Amino acid sequence: MRRSRIRRLACAAALALGAALLSPAVPSAAAAADPYQVLVFSKTSGFRHDSIPAGISAIQQLGEAHDFTVTATEDATAFTSQNLAAYEAVVFLSTTGDVLNGSQQDALKGYVDGGGGFVGVHAAADTEYDWPEYEDLVGAWFRSHPAIQEARLTTEDHVHPATAHLDDTWTRTDEWYNYRSNPRADVHVLQSLDESSYSGGEMAGDHPITWCHEQQDGRSFYTGLGHTIESFADPDFRQLLLGGIQYAAGAVEADCSSTGDPDPGPGGDSAEAEAYTSSSGVQTAPHAAASGGATLGYIDDGDWAGYASLDTAGATTFTARVSSAGAGGTIEVRDGSATGRLLGSVDVTPTGGWDTFTEVTTPLTAGTGPLFLRFTGGAGALFDVDRFTLTRVPAAEDEGSSDVHLFYYPWYGTPEGPAGSWRHWQQGGHTPPASVGADLYPKLGPYDSGDIAGAVDQHMEWVRRSGAGVIVSSWWGQGSYEDGLAAGLLDAAARHGIEVAWHIEPYTGRTAASVVDDIAYLEAKFGDHPAFYRDAAHGDRNAYYVFESLRIQDWSALDAVKDTAIVLAQTTDTGKVAHFGGLYTYDGIAGATAPGWKNAGDYAKANGLVWAPSVAPGYIDDRAVPGNTTPTLGRADGASYDRQWNNALDPAIGGDPTWVSVTSFNEWHEGSSIEPAASDPPPGHGYETFEGAYGKTGAAAETAYLDRTAYWTDRFEERRG
Repeated sequence: MRRSRIRRLACAAALALGAALLSPAVPSAAAAADPYQVLVFSKTSGFRHDSIPAGISAIQQLGEAHDFTVTATEDATAFTSQNLAAYEAVVFLSTTGDVLNGSQQDALKGYVDGGGGFVGVHAAADTEYDWPEYEDLVGAWFRSHPAIQEARLTTEDHVHPATAHLDDTWTRTDEWYNYRSNPRADVHVLQSLDESSYSGGEMAGDHPITWCHEQQDGRSFYTGLGHTIESFADPDFRQLLLGGIQYAAGAVEADCSSTGDPDPGPGGDSAEAEAYTSSSGVQTAPHAAASGGATLGYIDDGDWAGYASLDTAGATTFTARVSSAGAGGTIEVRDGSATGRLLGSVDVTPTGGWDTFTEVTTPLTAGTGPLFLRFTGGAGALFDVDRFTLTRVPAAEDEGSSDVHLFYYPWYGTPEGPAGSWRHWQQGGHTPPASVGADLYPKLGPYDSGDIAGAVDQHMEWVRRSGAGVIVSSWWGQGSYEDGLAAGLLDAAARHGIEVAWHIEPYTGRTAASVVDDIAYLEAKFGDHPAFYRDAAHGDRNAYYVFESLRIQDWSALDAVKDTAIVLAQTTDTGKVAHFGGLYTYDGIAGATAPGWKNAGDYAKANGLVWAPSVAPGYIDDRAVPGNTTPTLGRADGASYDRQWNNALDPAIGGDPTWVSVTSFNEWHEGSSIEPAASDPPPGHGYETFEGAYGKTGAAAETAYLDRTAYWTDRFEERRG
């Protein structure tokens, strides 16, 4: 394969030279290469663009006209070294989410590094966030986008075959991506967006949108265009796409050397620390070794710098390049002012010289206002700050369903984490970390629910992948462990566009009156938080599921909150729901037969109540509760979950639900979790895995139930639509 690729390049170069002698115009690539093969991959595990079929058809038509053959697939098993060797280029056509497992990632990277070609179209930048090398391959990851609108593009390269046909500017309508970082320093920019020509640009005026770069021995091309179906009928866009494919395939040569560092101001995700907009005590210090030739310097204890155009909203990590021949100290990242809420802090130790730089980093909790950095330490000069970056969670292209709710458990702890001891993992007499009280072993291992920036943030990313828009957090009363973690949980949920409802558990002393007091407490404490769930279809009321509600006979106290809260009873007995706003089941086994569901749903509809039956992938608690005689429900490779969802969505069986609740995201003791379970758990403990679920094996099976939840969520939304 390498020999034929080199031969085609030589042929292309010779033809290009001959054309250059005949005409000053850019040579056509139509006949510049031998016939070759292109693989178009369009698998999605997140938002799915309806333009994908039009894109496949357009590339096939380009291939027919320009002597390459197109194979279109959504089967990730095509990514093996042997199979990829048959293709000169691989096109990621609006892929989204996690679409390749580890071995498939390795095969793609080896293919491109070894001389293959990669083409990313539009949402290819919204893909493989858990694979750091992919960001290098595609050039930049997606962060957000405004509404579809007209914008003006600037052509920066009039020679590359993808853009040689374009005028200096090009006005068109599309969905304009903002990216998590500016790729200019590492790629060759072909087109950029004029942010003054539309609303919603967030890249500080330097906004690459189409680029290319060399990838070791291979080539990469990316364009952010292509959201709409109409794009693929546009001759100018089709020519841009053709030129990108021909370059990536090695059919034509092009200069894709880096166009250099954009040096963005503080409106971007990266900023020079000396570009502050307000300050106290600090000054700009010239340093030849610093980015931009200067640092934020002369820093003493208590000094600060503010960056009015750099928003902390959605920021999850702060990374800074620093140096110190002084005392060292701490950088505090604050929200809105120098004394605003502390989002995170990181220590800076002496580096041995003012021109000796290193990087420091810290996770951040969610902010809402402009960035401020405050500096603390001992006496005298502390350190200098060069360039810094705020990393943000990519925004979802589509919101999760507010009508699909996942029961969520923030009650786990570890000795090394905020809990300071094992919590819940040792249930059933087990000794973590290798032996936990569950028949499945978490992909993350036994984690701490107080690890907001780690485990919990990953949970919210997985919840987003599931298509659900709401988690129902287990809550054991005012002042409980779970109550203490609620603020961090809400912050993490907000970063991923997830909302939080509440599962009021049977804590000691719970009464109807105490539940009313709990609702007032939660509303007062968290009601203004952006992640606090309110149901727009039911008067913006918040939601409270009451577990084992039948323990209490008289619920008349709930009448005091019926106008502001939807309180659900755990039952299908319609004679037990007086004063409640709805019903749910929770039971992870009952959904297989749906006893009483039709009657409960009909009653709820007739009486203006919410009906939220619960579906589960299975139930097994042998390790958590040794000797328990409770029946179990095997997963049957996903068939059990499908049966419960089918029952819920069949009006003749499920009673036309208002919401569907899922038992559960992470109740590991009961084996009902859809959170990814390790495909390679510690040996010798008899753990089950998700192996075989929906035909998936190994690492690919770990997320099988998240993806299947997304499938059923789509079906539910379509049915309700």
